Amino acid sequence: MNQSTTRIIGLREVLSRTSMSRSTVYALQKIGEFPKSVSITDRRVGFVESEIDDWLKAKIESGRKAA
Repeated sequence: MNQSTTRIIGLREVLSRTSMSRSTVYALQKIGEFPKSVSITDRRVGFVESEIDDWLKAKIESGRKAA
């Protein structure tokens, strides 16, 4: 049986993986072009790792098609 694990990653890791700034991440979220964060506590948010991975793959594919 295949079990999938949902992993939540922090903003620092998202910024490192995407090479974007915090303000860019939140600006793209606001216009619906970046995965939404998940509230973990009143003062902490995270991101679903698989959604970030999918977003990165889509960006890579679209960038290669345009080249």
